[in-house]
Amino acid sequence: MKNFMLTITLLSVFITGCNSVVEPKNNNEVLETNATPDKDVKTQQFSVDNKEVIATNLNVPWSITKSGDVFFITERTGKILKIDKAGMTREDVQLDKQLLVYGEGGLLGMELHPDFQENGLAFAYHTYGTEEAVNNRIVTLKYDGTAWKETEVLLENIDGAIFHNGGRIKVGPDDKLYVTVGDANEPESAQNQELLTGSILRLNLDGTVPEDNPIPGSYVYSYGHRNPQGLAWDKDTGEMYASEHGPSAFDEINLIKKGKNYGWPTYTGEEHAEEVEAPLFHSGTDTWAPSGIFVENGILYAASLRGEMVRAFDISSKQQSVLWKENGRIRDVWKEGDSIYFITNNTDGRGNPVPEDDQLIRLDLSLD
Repeated sequence: MKNFMLTITLLSVFITGCNSVVEPKNNNEVLETNATPDKDVKTQQFSVDNKEVIATNLNVPWSITKSGDVFFITERTGKILKIDKAGMTREDVQLDKQLLVYGEGGLLGMELHPDFQENGLAFAYHTYGTEEAVNNRIVTLKYDGTAWKETEVLLENIDGAIFHNGGRIKVGPDDKLYVTVGDANEPESAQNQELLTGSILRLNLDGTVPEDNPIPGSYVYSYGHRNPQGLAWDKDTGEMYASEHGPSAFDEINLIKKGKNYGWPTYTGEEHAEEVEAPLFHSGTDTWAPSGIFVENGILYAASLRGEMVRAFDISSKQQSVLWKENGRIRDVWKEGDSIYFITNNTDGRGNPVPEDDQLIRLDLSLD
């Protein structure tokens, strides 16, 4: 058995995959956080026998969902993959507005309705419009067993851009829909609570604004985000977490609180004002490019893109470790029992695909 020794430091090389760099403005008095980028880094060891390739030849996959033994994975180019014991099927998605596959846009996040097995409904986030006027929208899809069709628009005309569209969509433990929206290459918009960009949104499942949202009549749940791409909850505590791409550095893992400001573009990393939430973890002057995340038993698992790792963060001890550093860019993760599933993202134009990329891979944590 051949073993890979994965020795890391927190200043591992991660690239956000975005060309725009905005320098933070730190002109105000700041406080410090204990989220130091070099605290209590662990070493982790795994063997090649931990790895099982579940499916191959995925085309720019973006989001993992699962119902029973069946995976559903979005492809940015506009299909949904059904992967089960019988193999992989590439299924059509009928949208009322034409999908725009441009830059970081396309068919992005997807989440199954809590009653999916009974009603066949799911929620999706996709880019549309033109390259000169990019927008994003949130829709309900109906599954007939072989294809998906849009049945309802929950929210549209969300400003987008070639980069920073966000796109993660999840149903929270309160049965509300949460959606990450990037700053659409307009950093200052993240501080404007009247806009949807640079924020995490909260919707009722029918697309209306929840009465207990922090801003009356607004979908905005938190703001001051640059390009958040991961959302997850700890089932034991109910706490909500998000991952966020920084400006070619200072990528973040945040504890999300209702109505709070997360600082972008004024503050990054350890520097923050009293009224701004500091990150639990940040990458310092290097980058992580964290995308999809999953939280269980106080451990946050994060996919990374140019960092090409699955990384684990112990929320209480602030320790970190690398679970896997093979297979190139990684877009999303899903944990179930002793298994972590992840999708590679080497066919997105920024990676170096090998034959049979992209792939859905299972990592068995029980073997060591």
